[in-house]
Amino acid sequence: MTLSNTAQKVWQEMMQDHTGNWGMDIEHWDWVPGVGLIAMLDYYEATGKPEVLSYLKQWIERNKEKTKGTKVINSIAPFAIFPALYRLEEDVWFRDEAVRIAEWMIAEAPRTREMAFEHTVTENAVFSEQVWADTLFMAVLFLARTASLVGSAKYAEEALQQVLIHLSVLQDESSGVLFHGWNCDSADHMSAARWTRANAWVAAGVPLIVKEIGQLIPVPAELKERYERLISGLISYQQEDGLWSTVMDHPEFYREVSGSAGIGYGIRKAMEIGLIERNDRHQSAADRALAAVLSSISEDGVVSGVSGGTPVMKSIAAYQEIPQYPTLYGQGLALMLLADTCRDSGE
Repeated sequence: MTLSNTAQKVWQEMMQDHTGNWGMDIEHWDWVPGVGLIAMLDYYEATGKPEVLSYLKQWIERNKEKTKGTKVINSIAPFAIFPALYRLEEDVWFRDEAVRIAEWMIAEAPRTREMAFEHTVTENAVFSEQVWADTLFMAVLFLARTASLVGSAKYAEEALQQVLIHLSVLQDESSGVLFHGWNCDSADHMSAARWTRANAWVAAGVPLIVKEIGQLIPVPAELKERYERLISGLISYQQEDGLWSTVMDHPEFYREVSGSAGIGYGIRKAMEIGLIERNDRHQSAADRALAAVLSSISEDGVVSGVSGGTPVMKSIAAYQEIPQYPTLYGQGLALMLLADTCRDSGE
């Protein structure tokens, strides 16, 4: 299959009826469907396929009552498509809802003592005073897009500060890559796992955030320097097959495709906006990731090699025990990488 045909298959698989399947059921309001929707919007923007936009509008119509539910950081993800839908549809409901959620984040979302958004979830679990890398993609991306939509320097500055705080507390000074989480109470990285998908959320999310807020406020050198160190560190852990192990400094652990796709996508987007240099090392890493992800996609568009939902585990060894199965975020991160490549290649 061509890249464009593969991307089409991946997208079509996401729309199937997967009722009751946590990883693939798109009909609920949480981070898993949210990543899928963000990817579909990216796919639409790369291809202009009207059926993709039509699906997004239909999904919102079916699920809009769920916007009134409990607000937590992980459930912000679906709102990240609202700014674009407002621009495309000129329906003020999308803008008003985006502003409502942005104001909640600024004024009410729980924060750690370092002022990072605490990683709150829809499940019956509390991660008090914990900072997770996931937050930048699940919530801060939305805030940055809403800042751009309404021209709010206040929202943009909050998004920037969240990126800087997360990078500051999560970045491993020796390798440049990120730990999965930080516990403000114990002042440590808990199991101190250099988990690949955590790094992917940041690798992919930061260029998208910078693209939005850079129109409103200056992007400091610290952010660029930390991101460059992150990408350099990530490339040093890329395996010969083009993928990253689920805990990247443990090459004996299984390869993880969703994180690898997210890192490949992040490198491409960062080069595109000038956040990192466009050079042979960066391009080669992205190309190798693409080839490896493609080899993990079946003829009917199912992305394999994706680890299940993963909180900060109690030990590094425990990450190896997370089962693998298809998920909307695995489909989504692969779709984003494929769509971005198709757009650049003219497919």
